[in-house]
Amino acid sequence: MDQVQLDRFDREILNVLGEDGRISIADLARRIGLSKSPTQTRLKRLEADGIITGYRALVDPIRLGLDHVAFVEVRLTDTREAALSAFNAAVAKVPEIEQAHMIAANFDYLLKIRTRSMAEYRAVLAEKISALPHVSSTSTFVAMEAVKESATLGTV
Repeated sequence: MDQVQLDRFDREILNVLGEDGRISIADLARRIGLSKSPTQTRLKRLEADGIITGYRALVDPIRLGLDHVAFVEVRLTDTREAALSAFNAAVAKVPEIEQAHMIAANFDYLLKIRTRSMAEYRAVLAEKISALPHVSSTSTFVAMEAVKESATLGTV
């Protein structure tokens, strides 16, 4: 996939939307210094090019009682493409897995798990994560505090 070239107006649109995804086109145009029509055209192009993939509400998991965060290193028994695909597909079906990253290290994946409690996490680990295809072992690291979490890319 080719990298898309963005000019300063495109980058500013992304920065503003990263702060306020519900901003009106008129306010967005004013903030970036263009008129409404070219701003809307650029926004549609950024969406069509797959730079902007969607809009959603950001939910505070702590306010929902989901304040237990664990990071899990996962080692697989098989790392051929079919095994990786099976693991990836199964991970996508586990709602407690907030993030999953294939890692170049002495383990294969790093998972971010969010649950209500240590007891709930232990059940997720035993019944869901350990049962994922090709899992040979896991190591858990419990987060004590989130120092920085961001849903945006920061300044583009």
